[in-house]
Amino acid sequence: MFVATPRDGIAFVTGASSGIGRQVALDLAGLGFTVVANARRADALADLAASAPAPGRIIAAPGDATDTAALAALIDAAVAAHGPIALAFLNVGINAADIRHPLDAGLAWTTFETNVKSVVNAIEPLARHMRQAGRGQIAVNGSVAGYVGFSGAGYYGASKAALVHLCETLRLQLAGDGITVQLVSPGFVETPLTAGARFPMPFLMPVSAASRRIIRGFGSGRFEITFPRRLSWLLKTLRILPYWVYFPLAKAMLSMQPARRK
Repeated sequence: MFVATPRDGIAFVTGASSGIGRQVALDLAGLGFTVVANARRADALADLAASAPAPGRIIAAPGDATDTAALAALIDAAVAAHGPIALAFLNVGINAADIRHPLDAGLAWTTFETNVKSVVNAIEPLARHMRQAGRGQIAVNGSVAGYVGFSGAGYYGASKAALVHLCETLRLQLAGDGITVQLVSPGFVETPLTAGARFPMPFLMPVSAASRRIIRGFGSGRFEITFPRRLSWLLKTLRILPYWVYFPLAKAMLSMQPARRK
């Protein structure tokens, strides 16, 4: 099992313009990694690079992670310019869906394209370069929402459930190439993604605390990095219940939530 250090190569972070991705990029740079930071917003990446603990420690690499060819070219260029990618954190994500509203196929595919396609696009070029290097570490940011189905999180939760299955498969598939695959499953974190939420967010955590747990998890090499444990284990327990128990419980939990504000 390979666990990356700054001596092994650079770090590559997608979705780095805000929230968890931005904080993880800063904290990895603080540990001595040179971080190539990707997101669509060039201005936010420039601000991130300027906030690095040392000049040149964070390198802005703007681009759309849902563009397959463009992301592969960006990863190839990063390796050519800065050396092997030892650690990748694939963090692009949106939460735009709410199935309590009329079903919207366009919204569903936008959610899947952002949350799943961005990860799939990165896997092939990253794995190709890491195989050549003989080692590498890839962490994917999922969510505890991927554990079970709840009304109001259908598209988001389904996209994250897809990432759980993908990471489980890749953990087995890439281990022989010296590549460690990890799944990050956070609960509620204070980010722009949750700032406008109109539903209860138990155990809401500051982004700085979330980043510390993620980076500590990188160092452990274990498959899943999940927090807070109280929430993740509750949802994992719900996942293994028979449906005749699960659905009444889920319905009761939903009825306890305050009504949405309009």
